[in-house]
Amino acid sequence: MTERVESTANDISFLRLIGISSLAKLLVDTNTQIFSPFLPIIATGLGIDVVTLGRLLSLRSAVGILAPFFGTLADRRGYRLVLRLGLWLTAAGMFLIGSSHQLWMVALGMVATGLGVSAFIPTLQAYVSARLPYAQRARALGMVEYSWAFTGIVGLSLIGWLIEATSWRTPFFLLGVGMVIMSFVFAGLPAVHAQAGMASQPITPAAPTNFWLRIRGFFALGANARSTYSTLFAGMLTFMAAFQIMLIYGAWLNEQYHLDAAQLGLVALVLGLFDLTASVSVSLFTDRIGKRRSVLMGNLGALVGYLLLPWLNTTIFLTVFGIALARGCFEFAIVSHFPLLSEQVPLQRGKVMTLGSAMLLLGSTLASFSGPWLYTHYGVVGVSTLSAILVCLAIALLLTWVNERHAM
Repeated sequence: MTERVESTANDISFLRLIGISSLAKLLVDTNTQIFSPFLPIIATGLGIDVVTLGRLLSLRSAVGILAPFFGTLADRRGYRLVLRLGLWLTAAGMFLIGSSHQLWMVALGMVATGLGVSAFIPTLQAYVSARLPYAQRARALGMVEYSWAFTGIVGLSLIGWLIEATSWRTPFFLLGVGMVIMSFVFAGLPAVHAQAGMASQPITPAAPTNFWLRIRGFFALGANARSTYSTLFAGMLTFMAAFQIMLIYGAWLNEQYHLDAAQLGLVALVLGLFDLTASVSVSLFTDRIGKRRSVLMGNLGALVGYLLLPWLNTTIFLTVFGIALARGCFEFAIVSHFPLLSEQVPLQRGKVMTLGSAMLLLGSTLASFSGPWLYTHYGVVGVSTLSAILVCLAIALLLTWVNERHAM
């Protein structure tokens, strides 16, 4: 039985929906970001170098290509099932990495967490989007994305002190336990009600019998396909540009300014404050000024930040400010990207949101290769230059082919 059934508007309050979603996403986001400031520390604990760990992280991101299949499952069988499955997979991966003493265990843990994140985050966005009208969606998704900011403000700061007090393994076990607990909380959430006026229409097209026609049908997104795919690729380019900086800033600050785990945790707190400011701005303003326009504004700000990074790399204060500026503008762009994507093909929202997740994970996969390699061979200038080029390409796509929403 699916979850596409009618439900009353009072079965869950707005604040409860956002609160539960944000708490669960805080745990998942902490899992995603834990390697950024502590990359050299975790690599040393595993007995490998940062380039090798970067390649293992690319494996975690690469499995995100399977995200659209979770979206199809969510559209057919219900969002709650996939949400819980995503939490279980991510928790299993955290337990594996935290207890690993061999590379195959780390690799298996990366695959599990990659599958879990690719299932959970876009399905959560689809679940929240399906319960709210488009005019309120940036506000809601912006509030859910506060979790990304609080990962830096609370999560990574605490993890830095926890690593100093115990070991790098402890946070992995604690995060895994938290995700298992949240999986039971999601079991009590209400089913998504059907789209108004669309309850009798299929969420996904009927599957043809021929294999290649099925594949073609899976990626057929209707009349708004060009805008949808342009939005997807723009998001990938934006995320790849930012993830390069996220991945190398811990090694950069540790190597050039000799910051330890606790100090890197404080840097993560500063970045989290910028993330929070950006997410709050999305929840307050993006519905008013337009989702597409907001994504453009954020990308333009991030472009300025990437271009300034080499020039600001003179003192720790200016360096952190430059990273935070680019990070905050990126956050405004990517959080505005989610509601923009959510209304491109409303009847296939679960699939489209998971395609979006797959594209973001593809971007992070490529960044896991390019970021550490560019930093090792060309320093900050190499990384920031490629990030600036990628954002310019994203802006070109947004200006040329992306529509604000699908005209029903």
